[in-house]
Amino acid sequence: MILGIETSCDETAAAVLSGDGKVLSSVVSSQATLHARYGGVVPEIASRRHLELVSPVVRQALDEAGTSLAAVDRVAVTQGPGLVGALLVGLSAAKAIAWAGRLPLVPVDHLDGHVASLYLGARVCARSESASADSDRAKTPERHGPVEPPFVCLLASGGHTLLLEVSERGSSKRLGTTLDDAAGEAFDKGARLLGLGYPGGAEIDRLAAGGDPTAFDFPVARVPGLDFSFSGLKTALLYAVRDLGEDDAERRKADLAASYQRAIVLALAGRAHDALERTGLSRVAVVGGVASNSALRAALPDASFAPLAYCTDNAAMIASAARYAEPLPYPGYLDLDAYASAV
Repeated sequence: MILGIETSCDETAAAVLSGDGKVLSSVVSSQATLHARYGGVVPEIASRRHLELVSPVVRQALDEAGTSLAAVDRVAVTQGPGLVGALLVGLSAAKAIAWAGRLPLVPVDHLDGHVASLYLGARVCARSESASADSDRAKTPERHGPVEPPFVCLLASGGHTLLLEVSERGSSKRLGTTLDDAAGEAFDKGARLLGLGYPGGAEIDRLAAGGDPTAFDFPVARVPGLDFSFSGLKTALLYAVRDLGEDDAERRKADLAASYQRAIVLALAGRAHDALERTGLSRVAVVGGVASNSALRAALPDASFAPLAYCTDNAAMIASAARYAEPLPYPGYLDLDAYASAV
C-alpha cells in the first residue's frame, strides 16, 4: 500500500492506495473558508494550518482505509511546486513517517500528480468534514475507469496552465504553458473584480449559469505556439466593470461572469484542439481544479476529465503518481528539500 501526503497550497490531504491503484481512502481538509476573508491564500496562515492538520488527516486516512502504518509499503509526498512553507510541512511529515518505518519515500511533482489523477481506478472513499462547501459536488461518488496514454493533457489549475503530450504513464512532454496568469488565477482575479467570494472559479461558474455568455465580447488571446495568456482578459473585465459603472455592473454581473468565463473556456478548449492537430493524437484529457468547471466540460464533450473529487488538490493523485516513479530508499531522502517553482 502507498500512503500519499499533499500540502502544496491550502489543502491538507492524505490518501491510501492499494498497489493496483484502488483508492482505499482519500481525505482532504480545505482551508478555503480560512482564506476567504483575504480573497486568496495567505502562505504563512496556510503553513501554520498544515502543521495543525497533517497528523490528524493522515490518521483519518489510515482509519478510513482500515489499515495502519505497519501495512504501508512506501510513502509518497508532494515535493513541489507550491508554497514552500506549506510543502515543507508535508515533506517533513512524510520523511518522518518513512524514516520511522524504514520505508522508501517517493517525492512527487505536483503537476505529475494531477496527470496521475487520470489513472485512479476507483471512486473516492471519503472527504474530511472540514472540506469547503463549494466542493459538495466532489463528494458525489463517480464511477470511472483509468485513462490510458497516449493523449494530450490540458492541466488547468490555480497556479498552472499547460498542455502536455503524455506518451505513457509517468512520462510527458510539455507543449505549451501560460505566459502570465494561470486559468485558475484568472478566475480568482475576475471574481474579485466582480465582488464575488473565494475560491473564484466556483463562484463565477455558479453566477454564469444565469448570465448571457455573448453579452460582452471579451478577448481570447492567440499567442504563438501552444501557449496561453490571460492577463489581457483580466484587464478587459476591469475596464468593462469601470465603464458600466457600479449600478449597471451589479445589475449585469451574471452576464459579465458568463462572458468572462466563456473567454477563458474558449482559450483552453481552442488550445487543446490545436494540440491534437500538432501531435496527431486523438484524445484530450483534462485535469486540475479548472477541470471541474461546467462550461469547460461542455466545451470539450469528447474529452476525458479527471473525476470531480480528484480535480482539486488531493493526496490520491500523489500516491497514484508514485506508482510510476522511482522510490528513494531509506534513509537517502532525509536531506530532500521542497521546491517552489515548476522544474
